[in-house]
Amino acid sequence: MRDRAYDHIPYRRSEIQHLYGPNVHVLANPFLLGHLATLCSRETTQPAVNRLVRLLYEDLVRTVVAAEFPRRRVSVPTRMIASSPQAIFEGEVIDRDVRAVTVNIARAGAVPSQVAYDLLNETLEPALVRQDHIIMSRMLGSNEEVVGAGIGGMKIGGDVDGAFLIFPDPMGATGSSLATAIDTYKKKIPGTPRRIVNIHLIVTPEYLRTMTTAHPDVLVYALRLDRGLSSAEVLDTVPGTRWDEERGLDDHQYIVPGGGGFGEIMNNAYV
Repeated sequence: MRDRAYDHIPYRRSEIQHLYGPNVHVLANPFLLGHLATLCSRETTQPAVNRLVRLLYEDLVRTVVAAEFPRRRVSVPTRMIASSPQAIFEGEVIDRDVRAVTVNIARAGAVPSQVAYDLLNETLEPALVRQDHIIMSRMLGSNEEVVGAGIGGMKIGGDVDGAFLIFPDPMGATGSSLATAIDTYKKKIPGTPRRIVNIHLIVTPEYLRTMTTAHPDVLVYALRLDRGLSSAEVLDTVPGTRWDEERGLDDHQYIVPGGGGFGEIMNNAYV
């Protein structure tokens, strides 16, 4: 006899209200927001920095898998089966037979992508999980403003047909680097992904404008939306209400409130 309570498992994300569209998910999790605030504090240094990044991304990846990945029904005898024929769990779980590719956007994406890769190997069939690597850098204009992104090298291990293509990159600032990386997969890598999912700690309104315009099919998950350089009147509105007036980037394209340059902070390399 099967307990019908586990036939279909609902999963409801806790999110803040916004008007950026249905593919944007800014999570509402006070536990994670507290750890993110600690991570972004100027007093927090290594090894606490990378430890907190791992903690936050473990929870973020679990959220994405629970919300987006397909399910299957299982029937698993427990250790009690020897004494009771009813000792069988039957219910809906994550389908292990799903392809997933996580992409390390070096430098800041290295630790998040490794966390995603390890968790996906635990959750899916490991033979269906892959990690790719892209080296990117911002291209700056005459006033040191970001004018684009360049790819310095790639190690891509095959096609992405039918796969969840995941980009775990801590800071969604301008969106130029990630938009370029996604373009590369769409135009140069064989196969059509099942879904493309960007996973961030912090995003800005500017990033969301770039990403939803350049790649409206992409899902965006983030722990926090930073629009700290907006006016007081704009900050009083539901995010996205006055999107064109929202500002989260300073003149050098760093996020405010933000947490500094994570590529530098996570690697203790300030060049």
